[in-house]
Amino acid sequence: MYQRILVATDGTNLSKRAVASAISLAALCGAELVALKVIPRYPQSYFEGGLALQAAEVSRVEKQWAEDGQAIVDAVQKAAQAKGVKAKAVTVKSDLVSDAIIAATKKHKCDLIVMASHGRRGIKRLLLGSETQLVLTHSHVPVLVLR
Repeated sequence: MYQRILVATDGTNLSKRAVASAISLAALCGAELVALKVIPRYPQSYFEGGLALQAAEVSRVEKQWAEDGQAIVDAVQKAAQAKGVKAKAVTVKSDLVSDAIIAATKKHKCDLIVMASHGRRGIKRLLLGSETQLVLTHSHVPVLVLR
């Protein structure tokens, strides 16, 4: 059925449930799992009154985010391997989460994307955006959305 499944995670409880489902599905299909965490770049604000950090401090924050992200995908890899699923832990640095997920899907030749959705509606959806909706709209492979 599926050969390689990409699961996008951010370490939240909601995405942990999606990870558990992706691991179970991969075990059922005999598929490999690619655990992906998209790490944002530090936002630079140039608005009047904004407090700009020194370059060294920005680097320190981004390094911490990268280490935290790697720990998240390493935990997914370990959980998958405990269930007998071959897994790969991947982090990508990008401000465009949906684009990074789709690009990683192509790069790792995945044939399914598994991700969670908060299911926000109305003004919350407009203000917070929906990375899941963007992946659904632009992906060329099936997307399994879990809530």
